[in-house]
Amino acid sequence: MLRPYFFKKLKCYQTAENKAMRRRQTTNIPHTPDKWVDEIAEAYHDAYETKPFGIFVGQKISDKDLFHMTPSICLKFRGIERTKANVDKATEAMLTSYVATEEQTEGIFADQNLAFSFGYLASHYGMDLLTEEEVSEIMIFLEDNRIELQKAIEKKIKKKKD
Repeated sequence: MLRPYFFKKLKCYQTAENKAMRRRQTTNIPHTPDKWVDEIAEAYHDAYETKPFGIFVGQKISDKDLFHMTPSICLKFRGIERTKANVDKATEAMLTSYVATEEQTEGIFADQNLAFSFGYLASHYGMDLLTEEEVSEIMIFLEDNRIELQKAIEKKIKKKKD
């Protein structure tokens, strides 16, 4: 049974350049839910490392805030150039999908790890690297395996601290 996730993204025209970029980027995308757990843990750690720098911009960055970084981390991990258009495309998809899902399924993102995961995956969706169905399937796996996701994230953070 698919849970109700709602996705929105900017309309984009499929150009030969976009198609070529998508082909290049899909070669390093995880192909199993277990691999997504590993990558999301790595992405979470990447965002987590920015927390101490919030002070320089007058912000305290909490773990709950890390999902805001998922569009940039998506671009970074996929090796996609960080142009304004790409950042806007990934960010728009993440934020609109997040709001639409949160409005329809109250409290689904109370778990900060799931919120981060959804933002990261929705950013991939916005960049045409994943389909709605793929994101939904991965999110269902993550919901059903929250403890494994949490352990993978904690392990990654602890490992990098040591």
